[in-house]
Amino acid sequence: MLKKAAFTEKKYLITLVFVTSLFMLWGIAITMADVLNKHFQHVLSLNKSQSGFVQFAIFGAYFVMGVPAGLFMKRFGYKNGVLLGLSLFSAGAFLFVPAANASSFAFFGLALFIVGCGLSTLETVAHPFVASLGDQRTSDQRINFAQSFNAVGAMLGPLIGSYFLLRTNVPGSTDLTSVKILYLVIGSVIALIALSFSFVKVPATTDPHVVVADEAAVNIDTAPDKKLFDHKHFVWAVIAQFFNVAAQSGTWAFFINYGHEKMGFTDLKAGSYMVLFMGMMLTGRFVGTFLMRIIAPSKLLATFALCNIVMCIIVAQSFGWSSFIALLMINFFFSIMFPTIFSLGLKNLGVRTQQASSFISMGVVGGAFFPFLMGFAADHYGTAHAYYLPIICYVIIFLFGAKFYKVQH
Repeated sequence: MLKKAAFTEKKYLITLVFVTSLFMLWGIAITMADVLNKHFQHVLSLNKSQSGFVQFAIFGAYFVMGVPAGLFMKRFGYKNGVLLGLSLFSAGAFLFVPAANASSFAFFGLALFIVGCGLSTLETVAHPFVASLGDQRTSDQRINFAQSFNAVGAMLGPLIGSYFLLRTNVPGSTDLTSVKILYLVIGSVIALIALSFSFVKVPATTDPHVVVADEAAVNIDTAPDKKLFDHKHFVWAVIAQFFNVAAQSGTWAFFINYGHEKMGFTDLKAGSYMVLFMGMMLTGRFVGTFLMRIIAPSKLLATFALCNIVMCIIVAQSFGWSSFIALLMINFFFSIMFPTIFSLGLKNLGVRTQQASSFISMGVVGGAFFPFLMGFAADHYGTAHAYYLPIICYVIIFLFGAKFYKVQH
């Protein structure tokens, strides 16, 4: 009889702490982009569909960088993959300075794209890295735990962004000094973290992606002759992740617009509510991690997807506080989706796990296109009605959690 699997082992603790911090860093960067979206609407005179390019630049980078990051990780290892991601993140942040000096939205797009390449690299490396730090029977728990700190970062992003950007908004102003200073500081901090990590000795990990005797304890490849894309659960995970991040990026991008237009909040107040919005995701992550002890991750994923279909319908009705609370709850139910889709998609892929991680990360490109669609709908039919669109995404996620997650031998 196998003993109960531990969350991790003592030798992996320091590594787990550091890798978990990476989840927080890209959480800060992604949600700060949602504040940038609104700020650029003001200072660069953009409409909602144009400002959606902020998300396009970041999430488009995920599509471009997903496979190269996976190949780099496979060739040079986890530590060097982390250093590459942090270096690109820092370089992109520093480019905000000349972009602000030129007052060029296209230049900002380039800077955001390079930041996105760094974030994509970090995500591609961090998920299999966390999965490798212990028994595979607890990989779902470890990834959801690490993603909980991604939610902490997601709270800090709008808090920092609102304070430095929206607080200083003056109608008609085109001043980009606050953007320049903020990203100069961010670039310096990330560069310092990269330098510090370069001196850290990462202990050797037990590779969970190779075939060993104990099938229950590791991510054993039960169908070694099948090609990666013959694993239907993996293909569906890529599709589900595409629509998952599409729904996330659109919902987040126009949260501040919804608070301003439908609730009458100032941009700063709407931005402060975004901190609570991300706090709901953090709460959902911890609740979801606990519930996975008694409910299968796939069933919980399907249930949360159904709940978000209901929430989107309520949000689109503009019922005042009832709809705004439903908007907050979307993030609660969204909380477990990204890490759970990721971990279900990586099951039983053996040596193909790292390559699969790259492709699932590429599914994040859904976040590049959906804000354009929601922005177009918001410009023509109102911000509230734009929230009908994510329902399509949650139907796909429900189907994955209800049926298509199953590993076929």
